[in-house]
Amino acid sequence: MARPVKLLSVGALTLDMILRIESLPAHQGKFIASDGIQIASGMATSAACAARRLGADVSLWASAGDDPVGDQLVAEIAAEGVDCAFVRRIRGARSALASILVDAHGERVIVPFYDRLAQADPEALPAADLSAFDAVLVDVRWPGAAALALEAARAAGRPAILDADTAPLEVLERLLPLATHIVASETAARIFLGQALDPEQACADLASRTDAFVAVTGGAAGSWWHDRTANRVRHVAAPSIKAVDTLAAGDVFHGAFAVGLAEAMPVEQALRFASAAAALKCLRFGGRLGAPDRAETLAMIETTWPALP
Repeated sequence: MARPVKLLSVGALTLDMILRIESLPAHQGKFIASDGIQIASGMATSAACAARRLGADVSLWASAGDDPVGDQLVAEIAAEGVDCAFVRRIRGARSALASILVDAHGERVIVPFYDRLAQADPEALPAADLSAFDAVLVDVRWPGAAALALEAARAAGRPAILDADTAPLEVLERLLPLATHIVASETAARIFLGQALDPEQACADLASRTDAFVAVTGGAAGSWWHDRTANRVRHVAAPSIKAVDTLAAGDVFHGAFAVGLAEAMPVEQALRFASAAAALKCLRFGGRLGAPDRAETLAMIETTWPALP
């Protein structure tokens, strides 16, 4: 492309304390970590950093307190090359925190805290016109901002991508109708549909309720997407790996998928691009810090889905 694509990522910005332990606790007590790291993260933030490593120009619209934690968060993400000019700072609010345990199999438990004052609905978009962006990606953690961004992206004729993850039903019901592209976790699909379905059926049921593109992710099992032309659900397998840390894999997936759409990749190609990036992330401890660059991602695609002769 003549220039890098431009993305706007909207949502969570948190200070994560990530601790690595042998197994996730099944009872109360004290547990000694074998590794640990403190980083700026959050769904939209991790997606933004992943997209930046994949070659996009990325702006982050998030909300933080005017506290020292907020200063640290903005400085760290700006150092990744993400434009933080849109990050809102709220006087007297506390910036978001998360404690995360990761076990020897790469599985995790996440306990976030969001100050309601910091997460209050914004009055307006940070920019009057979103047409300068090639795609807009939002998460479910700052619903007021997500709704504004999705509506504006649709109005500007840009992909309005929703990372539909665990959230109250009313948040999902508010945001899903606004998106042009919905990529949902199995948990989010279960909350929205009101029942537990396998990912393929959940994808079909979600697609029947919206005119948006719909995909449902299933971690190591891959992802399912609804092909409206053929009126069927298709599957994209995930690369076969031994996971070290699955934390932020979904965020990396969404960031890479947004890059693919912004670059006008065919949707299945964009999903493979996202799957490859997410798999590579899982090979490294440290949440979003394990996000790969573009060369690594393209190499994983070539290995997993070699071109036919």
